[in-house]
Amino acid sequence: MRPQPLFSALGSLVTGLGGFWTPGYKVVLQAAAASNLYHLRKNMHYQTEDRGQPNTPEYRIYFKTTEGNFISPFHDIPLIAETKQDVDVPVKKLKMKDNEVYYNMVVEVSRWSNAKMEIATKEPLNPIKQDLKKGKLRYVANIFPHKGYIWNYGALPQTWEDPNHKDKDTKCCGDNDPIDVCDIGSQVCSPGQVIQVKVLGILALIDEGETDWKVIAINAEDPEATHLNSIEDVRKSRPGHLEATIDWFRKYKIPDGKPENQFGFNGQFKDKDFAVEIIMSTHEHWRALVQKQTNAEGIECKNITCCESPFKCSADEARDVVQSVRLDMNYKISTAFKVDKWHFV
Repeated sequence: MRPQPLFSALGSLVTGLGGFWTPGYKVVLQAAAASNLYHLRKNMHYQTEDRGQPNTPEYRIYFKTTEGNFISPFHDIPLIAETKQDVDVPVKKLKMKDNEVYYNMVVEVSRWSNAKMEIATKEPLNPIKQDLKKGKLRYVANIFPHKGYIWNYGALPQTWEDPNHKDKDTKCCGDNDPIDVCDIGSQVCSPGQVIQVKVLGILALIDEGETDWKVIAINAEDPEATHLNSIEDVRKSRPGHLEATIDWFRKYKIPDGKPENQFGFNGQFKDKDFAVEIIMSTHEHWRALVQKQTNAEGIECKNITCCESPFKCSADEARDVVQSVRLDMNYKISTAFKVDKWHFV
């Protein structure tokens, strides 16, 4: 039996762990410093600080509070999005139905882009970086008729697909990452942006023998968010969108010489209630992870807000982690991947 959801009808997550509320209303600020190559992108309640240059192995996106304290997007951003703050700071109120629960999504990849960006789960404070394979930067190919990723792609914080937990339905273990999210909203988001999303359903991808859940969601600020409440709503109002999602996940590794990916449930999307069950199960696995109650499998759990976690550190220690990062000033921006090339498979 899967763990029961731990939130009340009002959407309050009962975890006993701290967290920051981080809405994704983004204003871009840049502060250049040639000595360490970084710039800041400021949001209402958090900032992201870029180190290095995009399309290089050294590039990292670190997360900070507005007070300037570095945090982990994996562990310190709460899973459930709040609708108001505990302090008297006006916020943009989300339009939602009674009892609707919204989740924070950390955007890793912008729609239509190709660089495979991801939360660095095995680095302290878990910045976003571009994935490497055999020393080379990873990009997803353009498989006709798609261009790069066909949604904003990212992860739900405070979740973990435990590689030692075999799912009762897929019969496969987790992929050792936070649970993935496809935002089907119309806004093109940026890596490092944190948005609030409404969960609509979920897809069970089987990737090289591992369960790799894909949550289907929509940005709460999207004009269609109030009208899309289920997978069936998506199927009716967006003909072909779900089929394109299946096609994309099935074929995206073929240009790299890999076979087609497989799916649980014969490639059928599961509904919202099932998706929430999976999300809360991965949240429970994450709780065990940060409380050191399970094998960490190489995951870096340093955080500054999880009160029950032995990995909790001070703001000064978190700052020292980032300041200790040394950049290779002789980097070469990768030009090997041809972003305009089509693959017909």
